[in-house]
Amino acid sequence: MKGIVFTEFLDLVEEKFGLEMVDKIITSSNLKSEGIYTSVGTYEFSEMLQLLTKLSENTNIAIDNLLQVYAEHFFSVIKRSYSGILQMYSDPIEMLASIENHIHVEVRKIYPDAELPTFQVLEKTPTKLVLIYKSSRAMHAFGLGLMNKTFEHFNTASTIEFEKLNDAATEVKFIVNKI
Repeated sequence: MKGIVFTEFLDLVEEKFGLEMVDKIITSSNLKSEGIYTSVGTYEFSEMLQLLTKLSENTNIAIDNLLQVYAEHFFSVIKRSYSGILQMYSDPIEMLASIENHIHVEVRKIYPDAELPTFQVLEKTPTKLVLIYKSSRAMHAFGLGLMNKTFEHFNTASTIEFEKLNDAATEVKFIVNKI
């Protein structure tokens, strides 16, 4: 997992819960990196899972809820650092439908060894999008948060439902409706 995911996560933890919480979740985890991350480095997903688990334990906030909040924070990073990608679209459905064939292509130009989830478009109309999310990591809630922020970015109301297609939540069907 790319280091920017870790550095931004720890920035969010500091912003929302304080520097003491950052220190607490790092020191109570068994991290190969010892909690030292660079935005361009690559780290094990297990470290992110440990940090999320420790944060959840210390805040009594479910991991999926933490991932959604983190996604909202990460969208602001995308907006600030990669605004060109957002400017290529005028509609949230079009943008979300292009994740696999355009956005992830651009991400791989910046981070060639990034392990990204896949998104298969099952249905697409001007007001509806049905996607299948597949990943070796159960981070669908992060995807949900990014989708919510995408609609907010375009000042468009939506409903987003999801169905876990397996117990591990590594395959999830998203049903996105523009209102």
